[in-house]
Amino acid sequence: MADQSSAHSPPARHAFGHIRAARRFVATVLGVCLLAILTEAVVSRLLGLVAQGGVPQGRPVLFPPAFGISTGLLLLGSLLMGRALHFVRIEKQRPFRRWLLSALAVGGLFVGVQSFGLWSLMPHDRTAHAAQAGVTTFVLMLASLHALHFVVAVLFLSFVTVRAFDDRYDHEYHWGVTVCAWFWHALGVVWMGILVVIAIAAA
Repeated sequence: MADQSSAHSPPARHAFGHIRAARRFVATVLGVCLLAILTEAVVSRLLGLVAQGGVPQGRPVLFPPAFGISTGLLLLGSLLMGRALHFVRIEKQRPFRRWLLSALAVGGLFVGVQSFGLWSLMPHDRTAHAAQAGVTTFVLMLASLHALHFVVAVLFLSFVTVRAFDDRYDHEYHWGVTVCAWFWHALGVVWMGILVVIAIAAA
């Protein structure tokens, strides 16, 4: 009986570690969501007047001011992820975690700003004809698909950040950080392609 109970204790401790990591992950995701919501509220206050009254009636808005801010945030986050990957490769844990947290915060800011940008693209005329005509709907679809993929990237980054604070990455094993960084870079390249499409549509 004693041997059986001792055999069952390591999985129990292992399960407790998973539960703690799951709680940290949920808390991290909730924190990023709160940051995104607050950012969207602030941006809507600052840019709301521009989005509503700054464009003549009947002229489609293809590039809201929020898209310029979110583009800068996307590039900044890509730089921060590159720095985090650099520091984990040389076994500098404290700066690695700091840059990772900074990238996660920028991800939350991006989601908030991009949410307002997508909202400002929504057509005022919600008829079936308005949904099928024009390029604004096409741009809205592309930007929305990109935003959905970025939400997945933020969830992935939240998971990697939680594992980083559990000492799961070092100079020998940092595969998750590498994939997360390249995922962010790829989304940046895709967003640049979407901006080219927006420029062509605006022309």
